[in-house]
This record gives sequence, C-alpha cells and structure tokens, in this order.
Amino acid sequence: MRRAEPCPACGNPGSRLLFTARDRLYQTTSDQFQIVACQQCGLSRLSPPPPPEELGRYYPDEYWHAAGETLAGWLEERYRRLVLLDHVRFVERAFRDSEERGLLLDVGCGGGLLLRLLKERGIPVLGLDFSLAAATVAWRANGVPTICGTLSQAPLPPGSCAAVSMFHVLEHLYDPAVYLRVAFDLLRPQGRLIVQVPNADCWQFLLFGESWNGLDVPRHLFHFRASDLETLLEACGFTVLRRKFFSLRDNPAGFATSLVPGLDPMARRVRRNPESTPGRLARNLLYLSLVLAALPFTLMEAACRAGSTIMIEARKKG
Repeated sequence: MRRAEPCPACGNPGSRLLFTARDRLYQTTSDQFQIVACQQCGLSRLSPPPPPEELGRYYPDEYWHAAGETLAGWLEERYRRLVLLDHVRFVERAFRDSEERGLLLDVGCGGGLLLRLLKERGIPVLGLDFSLAAATVAWRANGVPTICGTLSQAPLPPGSCAAVSMFHVLEHLYDPAVYLRVAFDLLRPQGRLIVQVPNADCWQFLLFGESWNGLDVPRHLFHFRASDLETLLEACGFTVLRRKFFSLRDNPAGFATSLVPGLDPMARRVRRNPESTPGRLARNLLYLSLVLAALPFTLMEAACRAGSTIMIEARKKG
C-alpha cells in the first residue's frame, strides 16, 4: 500500500499502484506517470498530478478539431457530424424535457461543432473554453457565441441556463466538484446537467490496461467509474435521471486509437506528421476500417453497461 496525497473523493491516504503510463497519443513528453487506486473507495487517478504550471505543456495547440480546407478535411467534417448525432439527440432530449427557458452552456466546447448542430435544431447555445484559439474556431468556423475562460469565472448570472453540458471535461480538473457546484448555481430549477467521461469500469480498460486510450496520460487526472461519477454528482446536489454507455463518436474510435495511436487523425495532426493528401486519405480510411471493426465489440460492452464512456443526464435534487 502506498502513502500519497489523500483521495479527493473519500480522504483516505492509502492507495495502490495500478501501473505507470506515458503519453502514447500526442507524445508531448517522454515522462512516465503513476496511476493509483484508492484503497478505500477505488477511485483511480494520476498520482502525483502534474503541477498547474506544467499541465499546459501537455495540451497541444490543436487539442480540438478544426475542419481543414482539403478534401480529406471535408470528409473528416462529414464524419464528425455523423458520429455526433447521438450526442446531439441526448442533449436535445434533456433540454426539451427540462421545459426550462434559457441557454444551453457547453463547457469545454472546443471548436464548437456540437453547438452548431444544436443551434441548427433551434436550441439557444453558448460555448465556453479556456483556449482562445478554440473559442475563435467556434465563433468563426461554426458561428456559435463562445466565451474564453473557465466555468468558475464565467460571466453568467445564477439561474441563467436551462442546461449545462460537459463532454470530457471533469477528468481534466484538479477538483471536479468545483465545476459541478458552479453548474448547479447556473441551472434553473428544472434545468439539466449533461456530463460524459471515460468509463474506467469498461471492458476496453480490462483489455488494454495502461494502453487504453481513455486514460489519456497525463491530461486525465481522474479515471471515473460510473459509480464514482454518480457519487460525485449526488454530493454536489444532483439526481441522476439517465445513463448511456455508448457513444458513436468515442467508443469505437477509442478502441482503434488504443490499438494504433499513431493512426488517430488528431494525433497525426498534433504530431505534425508530414502527409500528402493521398497519404492522409489512405491513413484515414485505414483508421476508419479499425473503427468499423470495433463497432460490434463496443456495442456489446455498452449493452452490458461496460461501455468505454458514460454519459449522464442529471437535475437538481428536489
């Protein structure tokens, strides 16, 4: 048993080492990082986490998606619109069911394509991202209003949002509860919170171990199981309404990236690998073939509530 910093979930100081891992995806560093699990509650995390002054260097300049102007870029954009449809439907249902008036705030919106698709369905949207470059892409390329900043400093009054979404945000934070409490204050009484994180209780984690793409070392500071996420939401004043263990965008692609991270389109762009247009198309098609081959497995694990992502809709208690 290791003695390290106390578990942020239960406060227990004891933890066990699961393994060491490195940045397989973007190769921003050659350093090795330890992933531990709490001896009491089982929450796994990076230990020790990188200090805030170092964390920024692990986030590449193009950590979000921006459509290119080539044929390959156009095809990537069509693909992303297709695989985002289940995200769109999940968020739209939550927004409509709340019957509240107000904005849908997407925290960590990146290039804003999801918000663009929601806006096209008549939902008033607002993006928030800490990256000025990402916020600029959201404004200029996808036409959605976007604020550059953090949720804890967002210039919005309490009760101004009908919904708040956070897709793959909580695992990046030193204290995820801070964002959840701010979201609680921003939401109207029947407003909806939509969150998605990698699911550390998935079959892919059992299969790939430290090579599982959902770990995304060292950018992911926490590795939530569904039970961990639900406990955190309850502690921050939310009641879980709905769960989804499959994402067409994330689950099959995560499997393919775990197998061959160097084929991942965003990883290739971030690593700045020189590619001709035919070469880029060929690699994209090979990657797509792996994604399609992974689809039956990822559907099966999701049906068993062991999908590699967990998407949750929640509302305020009472």
